[in-house]
Amino acid sequence: MKTPDVPARARRALPESPYLAAVTGRKPGRVPVWFMRQAGRSLPEYRALRERHSMLAACLRPEVACEITLQPIRRHGVDAAILFSDIVVPLRAAGVELDIVADVGPVIAHPVRTDADVHAMKPLDPQAIQPVYEAVSLLVAALGDVPLIGFAGAPFTLASYLVEGGPSRNHARTKAMMLAEPASWHALMSKLTDLTVAFLRAQVDAGVDAIQVFDSWAGTLSLADYRHYVLPHSSRVFAGLAECGVPMTHFGVGTAELLGAMSQAGATVVGVDWRTSLTDAATRVQPGTALQGNLDPAVLLAGWPVAERAARAVVDDGRRAVDAGAAGHVFNLGHGVLPETDPGVLTELVSLVHSL
Repeated sequence: MKTPDVPARARRALPESPYLAAVTGRKPGRVPVWFMRQAGRSLPEYRALRERHSMLAACLRPEVACEITLQPIRRHGVDAAILFSDIVVPLRAAGVELDIVADVGPVIAHPVRTDADVHAMKPLDPQAIQPVYEAVSLLVAALGDVPLIGFAGAPFTLASYLVEGGPSRNHARTKAMMLAEPASWHALMSKLTDLTVAFLRAQVDAGVDAIQVFDSWAGTLSLADYRHYVLPHSSRVFAGLAECGVPMTHFGVGTAELLGAMSQAGATVVGVDWRTSLTDAATRVQPGTALQGNLDPAVLLAGWPVAERAARAVVDDGRRAVDAGAAGHVFNLGHGVLPETDPGVLTELVSLVHSL
């Protein structure tokens, strides 16, 4: 899908990007590093900006989303930017009534619980994501030689918000629908797959250099259930983006037992959380897959000496993973930056990784 009346941008040539080298199987000049949630509540400049804008408003005002995306680039010198947005933005663009509530997360006004609810869901409205397209265009112009990662939530994670009505600890309603009403479940997942592909293609058309798909809650599933109820739809997401020619990362939390299946979905990079070593992950994913991760975010709260030792260990583990067959390694956390993280520690961490 292309945003109406706006031609797709030509791909940027960024031959010196360590991030793009690592995720495409080339040897980077240094270990590339970026952080999930690198733009967010750990930064005082972000908190100051958010005092004037709600979360949804910040996501849908191009100049605000652009500024927030650039903040960690200026402060930390990371090797990639990731578009500031939220995984529920495409749901809103499809007419789902929702809000992002502070200290809670996305809250859905009318959860999807019945077959009628599923059939009532609408496709993504291209005009509703025009602000996202404009934010990407602004960032492509502002980032210079720093690549920009676009992103979306995976169908299962979007479905869990829709069915539960908001964040959930056990995802009980989601699993109950999945197991008891498989026809409705697959119809819902099919619609969300179309939505995700359309949202990501719009970002690629606007000029992002790579994409990441967050299946944040997939780790709540068994391998058998993941393969049967989720993998076909995640595979269709990556198949729908393959012709775009950009690196694609697949990430989830608590997914050690799912890594092999997740890599079969078609991504070129698999994110690994801190519970699994990168060396072990390299033996689980498909040959030729790059890895991203996987420092425990809580380590950054333990003081610099602890963080330094842990970061060195991750870099060493990444090298062993490449020796074991991984196509490359991108240093990242195993999940997002915690709000209470000292930004100075993140900046020092980037310098350390680059020096290694």
